[in-house]
Amino acid sequence: QVQLVESGGGLVQPGGSLRLSCATSGRTFTDYAMGWFRQAPGKEREFVAAISRSGGSTYYPDSVKGRFSISRDNAKNAVYLQMNSLKPEDTAVYYCAADRRADATRARTTTSSYDYWGQGTQVTVSS
Repeated sequence: QVQLVESGGGLVQPGGSLRLSCATSGRTFTDYAMGWFRQAPGKEREFVAAISRSGGSTYYPDSVKGRFSISRDNAKNAVYLQMNSLKPEDTAVYYCAADRRADATRARTTTSSYDYWGQGTQVTVSS
C-alpha cells in the first residue's frame, strides 16, 4: 500500500500559476504510474494528468494541455503538477493517485484505474 499527501493548493488570480506536490510513502514509488485528477462542486472527478513509472510518458486532456505539466522525482518519491495560465474553470479539489497495474511505459487516464488516492488539495482561481 502507498500513502499520498497533496500540498500546494490555494487561491490564485486568473492567469497565475501554482505548483502542486504529492508526497508518497509506503511501497516502492517506481512500482506506480501516477496521476492527477480534479473534482469541482457538483461535477464528477476528471482526469488532469498522468505519468508513467519512469517519467518517460505523460498524458493530458485537451482542457489543460499546454498549460499543465506533470513530473516526478523518483529519488524523492514525489510527483508534481505545474499549473500555468490558470482559469476560473480550473477551480476544484485536486487529487493525486497511484496506479500499480499500469504497463511500465504507460499511464492510464480513468479514475477506476487508480488504486490509491490522496485527500486532495483545494485550488481556487478567482479575482
